[in-house]
Amino acid sequence: MNTTISAAQRAENSAREEIARIGADLYSRRYTVGSAGNISARLDDGWLITPTDACLGHLDPAAIAKVDREGNWVSGDKPSKTLALHRNVYDTNPAMNGVVHTHSTHLVALSLAGVWKPDDILPPITPYYVMKVGHIPLIPYRRPGDPEVAERIRALASSVRGVLLERLGPVVWGASVSQAAYALEELEESAQLWLMQTTKPEPLSDAQIDELRTTFGAKW
Repeated sequence: MNTTISAAQRAENSAREEIARIGADLYSRRYTVGSAGNISARLDDGWLITPTDACLGHLDPAAIAKVDREGNWVSGDKPSKTLALHRNVYDTNPAMNGVVHTHSTHLVALSLAGVWKPDDILPPITPYYVMKVGHIPLIPYRRPGDPEVAERIRALASSVRGVLLERLGPVVWGASVSQAAYALEELEESAQLWLMQTTKPEPLSDAQIDELRTTFGAKW
């Protein structure tokens, strides 16, 4: 019996394992709770996305939903209702291969307390926020799965690394699931720092940001 696994199948298996690993890590750090949040990854023949109402802390790699390029459910459990949102990122920005959405506590709290600016939810308060995250706009509240949110994200997917959904939490994309998760973690920690300050600190200066651009290629 031929048990050879194709390169495409190996890549899919690896993506399934990465989604489960990142989901468990985010859950263990309480970036997501219960069955909130979702993660997806691009494949050559479609996408993987966590199932609807799945707990990110206890994902079975084999049960992660697969959809083809037309969005048809191929295998695994039923795909998350946010599939259209994820697809709009991938369709608009070919360099992106992973999308992570959580209901992270401090970012949801920031959307309730009031963001810095609608086009920039946080000021550039740390160098790593500038380098790893960049500008993050707020998308006003719509119900979970609302198609208008997916269309807003389509318009933004090539110009920013993520968005904050009011009362729901961040959606962040990256070259891989891991890279998207790392940026989301930096974003959540920056929101916590900002909310902790009774007297809000001044943002980094233009000169300091220019130095980050010159030295590290920051995109701010």
